This record gives sequence, structure tokens and C-alpha cells, in this order.
Amino acid sequence: MSISLFLNNQMKYFNKFYNMILNYIKKIKKILQSFAIILNKIDLIQQSLGRIESRQIANTNLGSINESEFKVYSQWGEDGIIQYILNHISINNKVFVEFGVEDYSESNTRFLLKNDNWSGLVLDGNKAHIEYIKNDTSVYWAHNLKAEHIFITKDNINSILLQNGIPEDLGLLSIDIDGNDYWIWDAINCINPRIVISEYNSLFGSLSKVSVPYSDSFVRNSAHFSNVYYGASLGALEFLAKKKGYSLIGTNMAGNNAFFVRNDLSFNFKVLSVKEAFKAAQFREAKDIHGNLSYISIIEQMDLIADLDVVDVESMNNYKFKDLHN
Repeated sequence: MSISLFLNNQMKYFNKFYNMILNYIKKIKKILQSFAIILNKIDLIQQSLGRIESRQIANTNLGSINESEFKVYSQWGEDGIIQYILNHISINNKVFVEFGVEDYSESNTRFLLKNDNWSGLVLDGNKAHIEYIKNDTSVYWAHNLKAEHIFITKDNINSILLQNGIPEDLGLLSIDIDGNDYWIWDAINCINPRIVISEYNSLFGSLSKVSVPYSDSFVRNSAHFSNVYYGASLGALEFLAKKKGYSLIGTNMAGNNAFFVRNDLSFNFKVLSVKEAFKAAQFREAKDIHGNLSYISIIEQMDLIADLDVVDVESMNNYKFKDLHN
């Protein structure tokens, strides 16, 4: 066989193989496009169901905000609670700010963005999360959302809000940064949101007013291997809310998010004491020393962090967690 004939045969095999690969790529693209269409339709169905549930709770006087809970994009029932609150107060600026959103697939404000056409700012300390959000055209192109990669501290939070043009009379602020939540809210002085949602750590008890000590570099999963040493108690957040002019109107059934309404707008809600509002967490978060999920009891979780420091936010004294009395 001559060299030219050999090369021609090899080229034929190469072209055949190349065309076969192109056909496979085209088929994969069609599958991915079909998958994207299906996901979009599922998303639209989720939104439609959320709208139906929202209309069911509109202008009703429920015995508890928990009766309004439903989930579209929130982790638990926060979407429903927010919709219920919005049906009972006026909002001048339909703008939100949410801290600690991860990739924004589960969040307290996504339903506001997509269903109610609010605009907003979301912040997260993980650059990959923010890049994911910016590449999600269903929220970042289709809606008025801004996402910023930044590690929030009590020294930079006000400048972040001001630089992003956040109005003083903000519609909703959601704080969930798994650590310095109390200290960040305490530091905020440039806005006066109508609604504030903040995560609390139910392991800290129903009556104590404590938080983890402030640290600029606090990261939950490295602060302690257990993953349950973070944030503040409900009592600490309610103590801060009162100082800032807010009323506690409840917590979600899952036992991790507290809802506050500005005092001048709280007349349509039953204001609760910490004892009335408190709910213990109904989910597991603890990990073992190797980073694996564990299934230990609440008492066992509390034992893991017994010797760690907490700050009484009223007296500003430090204690060991095991010395708290709830």
C-alpha cells in the first residue's frame, strides 16, 4: 500500500470518527436543552403553586404566622410567612438585602424577586456562589438583582449598603451568615428595614441572651467541628430588636428563623415574647470530628460545645456554654 493511499484511508477513518463525535455532541445538546426546558417548567409550576398559596393566606387573620408557612424557594416555610407579612403592612421600597445566600437556589428572597418583582442585593463570602448566581439567567438577567462577593464584617457592612444604593426605608433584610449575625445587625445603622429576618441558634436556649463572640474571620465549619457553634440565641436577637425599634412576631416551625417587624408597622400582628415565640430546631446539623453528618440528640450536640465561649449581649460578659441556665 502506498503512503498516499494509507493517508487517505486514515483521513477517512478520522472524518468518520469526527462526524460521529459531532453527532453525539448534537444529541447531548438536545438532551441538555430538553432538560433545561423541563427545569424551567418545573420552576414555573413552583411559582404558580406559591401564588395560589399566597392568595389563600391574603388578608386573613391567622392565629399564628406559622399557619401561613409554605416553601417555594426558601429552605423551610419562610416564603409563606413573608407573603403573609406583606399582606398586612405597606412597603414603600420593594427592595431587599439578603446575607449568606450561597448559590441562591434556596433563599428567603428569591420568591420576592421572581413572583413579586422586587429588586435586591445578595451577598456571600464564597466567590463560586456569586459566580453561579451571575450565570443563572433566570434570576440575574431576568430580574433586577445584584450579587456581590464579600466577607461581611461589622466594619464594612454599612459602606457595602451605602455603596450599593440601598434605601434607608428598606423593604426586607434577611441575615443568615452562620456566625456573626447578631453583631452585624447591631452594627447596621444606615438603613431601617420594615421587616427583618434573622437566623437564631436554638441550642443556645429560649431565655439566654447570648451570641458567639465576634470575630472578623468567623467561619462556622472551622470555628468548631460540630457545626453547631454559631450565631445567637433568640433572646439576644429580641433584645437587639427592641433597642432598634422592632417587634418579634414569631419564628418558623423549623426553629431557626425569627421574624421582626418595625414597631410603627406591628399593629396588625400579635407581638410575642421570646418564650412564646421560641421553637427548638427540628432538623439535624451536627457533624463528627471527621466532618461526616451525625445523628446525635440535642443534648449530645450541647455537650459537644459545652466548653466553648459565648457572650451575654446584655452584660457583655463571657461565659462557657455549659454555664448557661435556660
